[in-house]
Amino acid sequence: MKQRIWNPYIAGALTGILLVLSVLVAGHFLGASTTFARSAAVIEKTVGIDPSQFEYFTTQKGKYGPGSLPNWQLLFVVGIIIGAFISSRLSDEFRIQTVPDMWREKFGPNPLKRGIVAFIGGAIVLVGARLAGG
Repeated sequence: MKQRIWNPYIAGALTGILLVLSVLVAGHFLGASTTFARSAAVIEKTVGIDPSQFEYFTTQKGKYGPGSLPNWQLLFVVGIIIGAFISSRLSDEFRIQTVPDMWREKFGPNPLKRGIVAFIGGAIVLVGARLAGG
């Protein structure tokens, strides 16, 4: 398990098998973007904002509201984080880094700039995923 990089064909095939098993066993497709929307509703409720004032959180019988967590998708997201940590430890690649090497080489060592760009990029991907329905 000390390999640095997995063969992308094997990783893709294993992901496909996991998807099929997920549908067969649990009846759900793999996905994570809805969990972020649901988590936003929980955070809003925690800080005193009523999420029911936003139509998005009340559509589809409150499917995205704060009462929709915990669920299987939240466990899937937590599993991704735990799996990535275990994988990085097993391959001796684990390290805490505010700015990845590739970013540092191209754009410099500023962690604030990296954080802002990563946040914006993540927000764009998340909005796109939600617009596409998941």
